[in-house]
Amino acid sequence: MTGTLTIAGIGPGDEAMVTPEVSAALATATDILGYAPYVARVPPRTGLALHPSDNRLELQRAGEALRLASEGRHVVVVSSGDPGVFAMASAVFEALEDSPQWQGLPIRVLPGVTAMLAAAARVGAPLGHDFCAINLSDNLKPWPTIEKRLRLAASRCTIRARQAGPKALHAHSRF
Repeated sequence: MTGTLTIAGIGPGDEAMVTPEVSAALATATDILGYAPYVARVPPRTGLALHPSDNRLELQRAGEALRLASEGRHVVVVSSGDPGVFAMASAVFEALEDSPQWQGLPIRVLPGVTAMLAAAARVGAPLGHDFCAINLSDNLKPWPTIEKRLRLAASRCTIRARQAGPKALHAHSRF
């Protein structure tokens, strides 16, 4: 296996918030995989294959990325914000658990700026003390699980709810 797999956070949307390390990984990639709107943020170039997919296909996307890297490709899986916060890093490592043939593959996780941190900084309300972040999307987990987490968090501290993506917009009516 001579390929590589990088899981990279491309920030909350402002190009200035993409880290230099992520920019360098994108510049040397042969393949970019991710949710279609995130892949669309990567400029096409000669030698680069873009693989956009639906947001609900995380495990399939992770498996495809592992396969391409095992074939010698230099793959970057992009996530908005940080790939370790409600994003693709977990899906890749979950897919890796079920695929012993790819265990020796070099994998890097490159952090990104989350929308939560960027928004807090922009409005002058940094998350300077304890806080709790709960993803309100029920794409990959049932609503009762989310509701239970919200109730537990609310019983222990003050919370700020964040909705992720267009599919989560309907969650607002559940409060």
